[in-house]
Amino acid sequence: MATPRTPATPVGSATANGGVSFWYSATGLPEPRARLDGPAAADVCIVGGGFTGLWTAYYLKKADPGLRVTVLERRFCGFGASGRNGGWLYSGFAGRGVFARRYGRAAAVGMQRAMNASVDEVIRVAAEEGIEADIVKGGVLEVARNRPQLARLKAFVEEEHAYGQHEQTLLGAAESAARIGVAGTLGGSWGPYGARIQPAKLLLGLARVCEALGVEIHESTPVTEIRPAAGAAPARALTPYGAVSARFVLRATEGFTAGLRGERRTWLPMNSSMIVTDPLPPSFWAGTGWAGRETLGDMAHAYMYAQRTADDRIALGGRGVPYRFGSKVDEDGVTQRRTIAQLRESLLRFFPAAGAYVGPQAGVAHAWSGVLGVPRDWCSTVELDPASGLGWAGGYVGSGVTTTSLAARTLRDLVLQAGGAGATELTALPWVGHAVRRWEPEPLRWIGVHGMYAAYHAADRQEGGGRAGTSPIARIADVLSGRH
Repeated sequence: MATPRTPATPVGSATANGGVSFWYSATGLPEPRARLDGPAAADVCIVGGGFTGLWTAYYLKKADPGLRVTVLERRFCGFGASGRNGGWLYSGFAGRGVFARRYGRAAAVGMQRAMNASVDEVIRVAAEEGIEADIVKGGVLEVARNRPQLARLKAFVEEEHAYGQHEQTLLGAAESAARIGVAGTLGGSWGPYGARIQPAKLLLGLARVCEALGVEIHESTPVTEIRPAAGAAPARALTPYGAVSARFVLRATEGFTAGLRGERRTWLPMNSSMIVTDPLPPSFWAGTGWAGRETLGDMAHAYMYAQRTADDRIALGGRGVPYRFGSKVDEDGVTQRRTIAQLRESLLRFFPAAGAYVGPQAGVAHAWSGVLGVPRDWCSTVELDPASGLGWAGGYVGSGVTTTSLAARTLRDLVLQAGGAGATELTALPWVGHAVRRWEPEPLRWIGVHGMYAAYHAADRQEGGGRAGTSPIARIADVLSGRH
């Protein structure tokens, strides 16, 4: 079993990341697991050692301990977005409006209910398996800091109610500030289906549990191509060290999917960046509140996301360099200085009192970046084709911490269904088999994504400057991006 080791680069530097996020400073990186050593066979081969891959392996082995399950990971489990995210375990998911229009509102409501239940499912498994991940179910607080944002906030709450989310509560400025003292707040909304987590602790614990269940995990094993079954030959995952043949090969590569042969335009690797402060003193928290450990977001078009960590830091994220030409991914999480400066400025706009502790030369303990998978219609999908033996789950658009659990249980049911089990409520959810067209070729892809985010930033500047309603620039960007 892998044991922790100290990260190779100092986590106290805002620019020295070495492929790891701040979250690993508390755990250390795991000792490398053995790479694949020659051809192998399995019942299910999972490509990708993040939350999707590990949750899928976990649920398959719990359902059928006799299954031979192998996970192949190009670096180490949790190297990608699963170990670099903001630690939001919440019930939002990509594509609800699209699912409602294409498959009916009832189907979208069913998906939402499944996501609500998935928040508690992750918490349940962590407790049952002895995984300590700093989980606090404080809900999700969204704030509005200008009039257009406040109008969108009210519309958001109305929409939540229309999808059965009647616990979503609209808050006035004072009520919102009583939870978290965000400067300039005009109003807020709070919903219960959210928890703060420490994602690396959850992921490392899940990997440990999977190994104890008998899952074979091979790290430093990049998969270059996934081939379908052909005739008598089963599906295969090809690596430089040999191929793994399996009845099913499941792709769980999210933002790194473009690196597989034939998948460059399947999902776009979107970049997101984060900073985390040094621990802030009791005097800061006395004025700021945040006693409920809610996850915090806002209603800007280029939105931010944040949490109060277990050791009293603020971890805050947003878009830095959103996309690299040719679907290239970031350089092991290294974050540009201008992105760090932008995130610091955002932090100080929300929490001016933090300026006493966070300045241009101090107070930011670490910065990092990660890539997330974005389908062309911004809808997550799950699929399994028994004929080819290929399946996948992903395209979470940054909402994957909870969604991966639901995706994994859905893949489990689809695998068992292919073996003769009956359909389940999860296999009937609208994202199963949802077809998504591919992204445009370059340079259209690069121009489109950078143009979209330039438009959203321009819209936020307009609205922050006193515009009464939502900027028409944002409305146009929404239509062109396919997000709505």
